[in-house]
Amino acid sequence: MSRILVIDDDQAIAELVKINLELLGHIVTTANDGIKGLALSQQQRPDLVVLDVMMPDLDGYTVAQRLRQNPVTNGIPILMLTALGMTKDKVTGFDSGADDYLVKPFEIPELQVRIRALLRRSGSVPHSATLPEILHAGEITLIPENLQAKVRDKVVKLTPTEFEILHCLMQHHGQTVSTGKLLEEVWGYAPDDDVDTIRVHIRHLRTRLETTEHKYIRTVYGGGYQLIPEGFSRTAGE
Repeated sequence: MSRILVIDDDQAIAELVKINLELLGHIVTTANDGIKGLALSQQQRPDLVVLDVMMPDLDGYTVAQRLRQNPVTNGIPILMLTALGMTKDKVTGFDSGADDYLVKPFEIPELQVRIRALLRRSGSVPHSATLPEILHAGEITLIPENLQAKVRDKVVKLTPTEFEILHCLMQHHGQTVSTGKLLEEVWGYAPDDDVDTIRVHIRHLRTRLETTEHKYIRTVYGGGYQLIPEGFSRTAGE
């Protein structure tokens, strides 16, 4: 049983989501604006937040940013549920801190699938981080207990989603991992066309891991992504 906070100023949508999630056994609280939602998220520390974007006073992008900036709430998975479906809107959502993005109108079964996938990572560590071993390859060491990666002499903190992506890439290091496989292994589903989800999270992961001189994640155009744990130079690939 998980605690879910739904932040949406559309009462009909909020109630629809609440009823269907309660039928699955979750405890659901609703907030009709971003300010109230932020307050409840700090008081209740839910396992997941379902977040609308277009709300008065405080929009969903700002709410997501503040959730990520607050040490009390920065590990809570965020599913953005909004009518804004353009690529630029999704990119803004992911850049703001969302873990997943679902466009209205939506199908209830798809909402349930996405929430189940996100709840795998609803605690202090994601599903794969419960594995006892420290994963090591080349210049990268993945430390499960505190969601950290050591890259050369630098230790970086990862979000649960970034941890899952890096874990998947490290398990298949040197091989090309398709976007579909990443979506299936990390999010638990593989939609036909959702490359923006992966692209933005890979960009964030590169920002944390890489420097101008040392690159580790190579884009294989038309194929996916490849982890080169020994590192490669800018001229050797992307």
